[in-house]
Amino acid sequence: MKWKKYTIDTTTAAIDFISEMLDEKGVEGIEIVDNVPLTESETKGMFIDILPELPPDDGSAKVSFYLDYEMPEEEKAATLEQVREGLEEVALFVEAGPLTITEDETEDVDWVNNWKEFFHPFTVDDILIKPTWEEIPEEHKDKLLISIDPGTAFGTGTHETTQLCIRQIRKYLKPGMKVLDVGTGSGILGITALKLGASEVVGTDLDECAVTAAAENAEVNGIPAEKFTVLQGNIIDDKAIQDAVGYECYDLVVANILAPVIIMLQGEVARHMKPGTVFITSGIIDMKEEAVKEAFAANPEFELVEITHQGEWVSITARKKA
Repeated sequence: MKWKKYTIDTTTAAIDFISEMLDEKGVEGIEIVDNVPLTESETKGMFIDILPELPPDDGSAKVSFYLDYEMPEEEKAATLEQVREGLEEVALFVEAGPLTITEDETEDVDWVNNWKEFFHPFTVDDILIKPTWEEIPEEHKDKLLISIDPGTAFGTGTHETTQLCIRQIRKYLKPGMKVLDVGTGSGILGITALKLGASEVVGTDLDECAVTAAAENAEVNGIPAEKFTVLQGNIIDDKAIQDAVGYECYDLVVANILAPVIIMLQGEVARHMKPGTVFITSGIIDMKEEAVKEAFAANPEFELVEITHQGEWVSITARKKA
């Protein structure tokens, strides 16, 4: 479907006024572009470790809205006239900038599925990870197979951080271990652990999509539902999730998340681990390595065991002291 895109040159101070005005005019869905840095609360829970560098915030902003390309011209013209009148009213209350409107055309993009063309079978040592919609390459039919469709959850396995975790799970997991996977996403690490001999995996994730994705991926990989449980919530500060996960009952814990979250998590997760068991972490960009190491060093319940690198990313493995 094609759309007419209209972009208003304005100021950050006027964004809320313009957004409310467009809503009143019946315009549904807007896009805002500015150079205002995100706050710590806004980035909490986002899968971002390094935010993109923005140019200096000069107070300028752009607000875009869309009209159906097939809308009759007279109806489009009437809507635009109403928007222009609304902008004039906004300018009476706030410094709103030039308020010029530029016109462009755009088409619907299937963002949910378009990424699939870039996800192809690949290996992590002797493990083959492939999308559910592709066949097993002939040359990899002897490898341990994990089929993944992340849906809208996080984790195809292609990222360096996931591969670092998979190698550490392969190294430290023993058959029959019970595993906790914090930030399970698509379930790829939990499924890997089960394929390598874990008896049970409990996963946690903030995103409700992860609960569905992990269950579906477990089923595709022939894993019984009772062996892989995913709970939605934050183990760091949610008592109900902490209780549901259980205490001092895990033989191995893995968390492929963000460095700031790992720093908070290490203060909680030891309560859920058996003495002498390992905590495998990644999602750590190299410039955050020292901060994570310092957090573990300051925690009397942990000792650092191993640090591995792949590209700019770091995996830190710690052991809970016996």
